[in-house]
Amino acid sequence: MPVFALDPEQHKWCEWLREQAATRLRPLAEAGEPGRVNRPLLAELARLGLLERLFPSDGRPRALDLCLLRESLARECTEAETALALQGLGAQPVLRAPRLARRWIPEVVSGRAVAAFALTEPEAGSDAAALRLRAEPDGGGWRLTGTKRWISNAPEADFYTVFARTTPDAGSRGVTAFLVPADRPGLSGEPIEMLSPHPIGSLTFDGVPVGRDDLLGEPERGFRVAMETLNLFRPSVGAFAVGMAGAALDAAVQHAGQRSAFGGPLKDLQAVGHTLAEMATRTEAARLMVLAAARAYDCGAPDIAKRSAMAKLFATETAQFVVDAAVQLHGASALRAGHLLEHLYREVRATRIYEGATEVQRSIIARELYR
Repeated sequence: MPVFALDPEQHKWCEWLREQAATRLRPLAEAGEPGRVNRPLLAELARLGLLERLFPSDGRPRALDLCLLRESLARECTEAETALALQGLGAQPVLRAPRLARRWIPEVVSGRAVAAFALTEPEAGSDAAALRLRAEPDGGGWRLTGTKRWISNAPEADFYTVFARTTPDAGSRGVTAFLVPADRPGLSGEPIEMLSPHPIGSLTFDGVPVGRDDLLGEPERGFRVAMETLNLFRPSVGAFAVGMAGAALDAAVQHAGQRSAFGGPLKDLQAVGHTLAEMATRTEAARLMVLAAARAYDCGAPDIAKRSAMAKLFATETAQFVVDAAVQLHGASALRAGHLLEHLYREVRATRIYEGATEVQRSIIARELYR
């Protein structure tokens, strides 16, 4: 069977996901406040059993499940997709610490605890190995001092997966991962108002105490924890992008079939038809790349870093093109506040930046070609 083929049960599951997103999740998303954590939405994701799919009982995350979840939810409700994805991103590294996993994963799966992945800093975005948050020895533990910025779910998360420098001037080899509960003394944060509607903020660490019981993995191996987490989630960022591209394509096809212009339906204009064909072809190609990368991850393929980067790169660039083209075909109506395409236009832009910008993905791919 080709790596990108889905079986009938998977197709049926995707249809069910879209139905639940449209009927049960979208109303909760619309009732939420933009830029704030939507806890009723998380609770409903939990009741539907979707958060549980991020943390299989055998402990091994499945990239294909994650991609199907994110694409299907994004077609109908991007807020639900993002809420689910951020729970997974923030909590996946916790699986490396069994004691912490027993404490926190059930809370994440139930929607009671909000997780966050705190890697990016004011001076360390795409160059994650340059992070400066200091973990200074303090007895048998450490004190965290510094700042994180552009952290999704901050400052409202209940705990943070935090990457800090335990060895100065050691690049990626001197980074350690910690779980930091939000109520630790010295930890504060503030929201940042962004173009996209999900919560993002900054965190300030003023001598925040952490100990060996808070370690996620081994000391000095935190960069590997971060990169392995991103290798899992990068194809699914592509899936999120494919879902948005699919929603924009559906809207464009419907509009072009109904709108009259120059004596006939808009779709009969060759320029419009060719644009729709290009949108559809690129979206399908992106979907296949994402599914292939996810299947490769699940099979333990050795080239997953390259495949993940390719899928994220192509899918997010494609989604930007498709959403922009859909806006152009709709004209001024798509720019009206509250229009589906106005919403997608704001959402899609960030996917080309977070979890490794487009330029970083190209650098990863180029490096992997020479391994």
